[in-house]
Amino acid sequence: MPAIISVTLSAGARAMSKRGVIVRRLDAIENLGSMDILCTDKTGTLTEGTIVLSDVLDAAGRPSEEVRRLAFLNAAFETGIKNPLDAAIVAAGESAGLTTSGLIKIDEIPYDFMRRRLTIVVAERATSTQHLFVTKGAFSNVLDICSSFDRDGVEVPLDAKARAEFETLFKASGAEGFRVLALATRRVAIKADYDRDDEREMTFCGFLVFYDPPKADAKRTIHDLNRLGIRIKVISGDNRYVTAHLAEAVGLDAKSMLTGEKLATLKDEALWHLAPRTDLFVEIDPQQKERIVRALQRTGHSVGYLGDGINDAPALHAADVGISVEEAVDVARESADIILLSRDLDVLRTGVEDGRQTFANTLKYISITTSANFGNMISMALATPLLPFLPLAAKQILLNNFLSDVPSIAISSDNVDPERVLRPQRWNIKDIRKFMIVFGLISSVFDLLTFGVLLLVFHANEATFQTSWFMISLLTELAVVLVLRTHKPAFRSKPSQLLLGSTVAVVIATFAIPFLGGLPSVFGFVPLSTAQLAAIVVIVLGYILATEMVKARYFRLENST
Repeated sequence: MPAIISVTLSAGARAMSKRGVIVRRLDAIENLGSMDILCTDKTGTLTEGTIVLSDVLDAAGRPSEEVRRLAFLNAAFETGIKNPLDAAIVAAGESAGLTTSGLIKIDEIPYDFMRRRLTIVVAERATSTQHLFVTKGAFSNVLDICSSFDRDGVEVPLDAKARAEFETLFKASGAEGFRVLALATRRVAIKADYDRDDEREMTFCGFLVFYDPPKADAKRTIHDLNRLGIRIKVISGDNRYVTAHLAEAVGLDAKSMLTGEKLATLKDEALWHLAPRTDLFVEIDPQQKERIVRALQRTGHSVGYLGDGINDAPALHAADVGISVEEAVDVARESADIILLSRDLDVLRTGVEDGRQTFANTLKYISITTSANFGNMISMALATPLLPFLPLAAKQILLNNFLSDVPSIAISSDNVDPERVLRPQRWNIKDIRKFMIVFGLISSVFDLLTFGVLLLVFHANEATFQTSWFMISLLTELAVVLVLRTHKPAFRSKPSQLLLGSTVAVVIATFAIPFLGGLPSVFGFVPLSTAQLAAIVVIVLGYILATEMVKARYFRLENST
């Protein structure tokens, strides 16, 4: 069983790799198939990922070359985590002819996910008596450290009216789908080094407006994932306005939103209640990402998390299946179970379908094999005390197991009914046990019928009994694979060519073995009469018919509960 399960999972992983989905851990295939919630950022998955600096505005909302120059200095001198926003600023600055020549970088106060801003300290001249702070970051986080704003080169105190005007421009840009950063400056006295406490009493200079359009097929892909029983939840550090605009564009509920500020005030029990009903988690910090994933798991969901940054690593570890992309940072790739060669939800959708097909085939093998083995065990336990000989010798049992496993290996290539892929699937030991008992007992009933026919009708001796039961036991194991591999009537679901071909080959071998030269004597088999062979065929056909009838009722009852 372990070997065949490994073969089935490996075959599934190979098929998924051809579609751009790399499986790092085989057991992740099951988790991918059982996933019913996917948490993802929006950049690059729901959007094109080609962020462009659309506008550079001063505090009055007018285009400003000075704000562009300051933003360029901040992004060009930044040495921390590379991000597409800085790349867009640098690209726009270079195309406008900006450089850092003549400027000296003095210090850097790096970005972190609590402050959500980055400061660069520069000296504009070697003989300068002051250093220039240039800070950019999330609008509210930058505005909070400002005490004034720049109005046509004059510093004006930042009052409630000005703050409200800035917030109105920020909200309006976000509502149109633009991501907005703020920029502030301050001239400070020279000292050896600076820290975050120096980010104070700054002058608000203006806005950096970015645009990252939604993918043309994002709405369709989300619909396709919903059809597979997977609900998308966006977890983003971006502000609520731009995230809501994107949500409306791609078909998510823009009103189903929870902010990081609100989340921080919630107890775990309240989050367990809200998380499954929320589509958008906005202005979220890295620690909250993991908390959201665990809250969804706590309410019984199988959660996938798609991320590519250092701050995504805890959530990737916590998720049932961590998903990253080829170009992600090393720690994100190492934390992930699945790697996408393309940052595209449609690629993930094909991976989910392949994962569910692989899991369905694995479940077929386990269910069918456990039921067959359970039935044979019951039959052997009942027959052995009543017979003057063993129903099967040890070497005959080994040969039976070997031959029956040949088609079982081919289950990894089997076709899966489309409806089996439409819903998430999970291990359910209770269902497997019930399946094993029901169909195992059917096998035992026909085994006992076989014993009665052999002993009472044919008066079989040891060799004839063992040969006949060997054939019936093997043929019923082969037949039951073709019958129970689908919930439909067997003739309405086509098996794979490899499974069907290997089954037919073993059936032929089963009938041929008792008549082959010296092989029968090695295993203790003897040739059977035409009447005995006919009885075997009738018993096997009766077993197929009975199993098909019970299967129809079994799955009808299962689907109704």
